[in-house]
Amino acid sequence: MRILLTNDDGIFAPGLTVLEAIARQFSDDIWICAPAEEQSGAGHSLTLSRPVRLRQHDERRFSVSGTPTDAVMMGLREVMPAAPDLILSGVNRGANLGDDVTYSGTVSAAIEGALAGIRSIALSQVYASEGMGDAVPFGAAEAWGAKVLAPLLDAPFAPRTLVNVNFPALPADQVQGIRVVRQGFHDYSRGTIVEGTDPRGYRYFWFGLNGIEHTPGHATDLEAIQDGFVSVTPLQLDLTHEASLADLAGRFG
Repeated sequence: MRILLTNDDGIFAPGLTVLEAIARQFSDDIWICAPAEEQSGAGHSLTLSRPVRLRQHDERRFSVSGTPTDAVMMGLREVMPAAPDLILSGVNRGANLGDDVTYSGTVSAAIEGALAGIRSIALSQVYASEGMGDAVPFGAAEAWGAKVLAPLLDAPFAPRTLVNVNFPALPADQVQGIRVVRQGFHDYSRGTIVEGTDPRGYRYFWFGLNGIEHTPGHATDLEAIQDGFVSVTPLQLDLTHEASLADLAGRFG
């Protein structure tokens, strides 16, 4: 099985090392193509206003001067000798739950894989407090990563779908198990924007990660993580709201 690994935290991120260790439990045919620098919050963006540069670090390890989407495209079109059987994105430093998947570079890399018709899975490690940097513990992902992936390797994936996995912020032996759940909902109206002044006297604004309310409902990814479970959520790329089609069609005659 040929596997392509990528992420949005950068080629030297600790979570990518964790992901490689997980992937090698299933295959030795591992390729890596990831952003050269952190691209958190990049979403499903492409680099169009400047050239993307590809750097080779060893035989099967590459980085790109762009986004996670760029990395997957370059991995598929320029790096790998043939298409992979599986694309794994992560392990992200931080949660990708609820509506966050629309901002997530980690999930977007898996989206690009799904668009290419390749089985794609995003993996993220939740952590308990801000400001931890590279000190975020990946113990839950390390211990539970292979347990989550194994049943997914031969599971049927519908076209243009992917799977989003989140590991709770717990020591591995305190994780309660695995739940397959739907996507939850965040209330971003309560998010924070931190204002400051730079050394030259100009105002700046920094989007805060704290203070975002969430509404865990029955069987959502937010509830699963809150209860100490690994969350597994199938996502689809078709965003059409089917229930509105007939009404809107009627309004336009």
